[in-house]
Amino acid sequence: MSVFLGYIFLGLSLAAPIGPVNAAQLDKGIKNGFLHSWLVGLGATVADAIYMLLVFVGVVNFLEIPFMQTFLWLFGFFVLVYTGFESILGAREVATINYEYRNKASYLKSFLSGFFISLFNPLTILFWLGIFGSILAKTLTQNELSTVLLYSAAIFIGITVWDITMALLSSNLRKFLTNQLLVVISILSGISLIGFGVYFGIQAATVLFS
Repeated sequence: MSVFLGYIFLGLSLAAPIGPVNAAQLDKGIKNGFLHSWLVGLGATVADAIYMLLVFVGVVNFLEIPFMQTFLWLFGFFVLVYTGFESILGAREVATINYEYRNKASYLKSFLSGFFISLFNPLTILFWLGIFGSILAKTLTQNELSTVLLYSAAIFIGITVWDITMALLSSNLRKFLTNQLLVVISILSGISLIGFGVYFGIQAATVLFS
């Protein structure tokens, strides 16, 4: 049981550090409410599941090719910068958003936002290739496949718990903050996303010209 809880904590550790997904969840939660924020996290979790599956079937070596690394960094750069500017440009509207607007916002767009941010985040890929890959290799030598699948499920339980927590926190922030602070937070979230995007762009240039 303690090992199972340890893998849940590993999932929490993966999701908890402030990164582009958390910044996007914060922005969506303030603007559009709990469900949109959670859908950003769900989209990211689906992307995580894809990489976990790739690790399981052993077809991840092509991600070590410099061309693929550059492509991932560049695509991540465009996704994050676009999302960041969208957040900043919509900052003035956040103080006047009503529940009717929040209900009309696209659920699919929120889901795809989290999905693509995570899917093209090389840092996420490094986790699944490096940390989970090594854990998987060790666990498979000591346990049956069913046990490995159980531990993998524990990781996703941890990720899901954090996503729900972030969605609850971000969606309830609106009740306690003034309109001015809501605008500031929306702008800061956008700047944060752009900042991560610029970092991704620099990494792409480093791989491309190294």
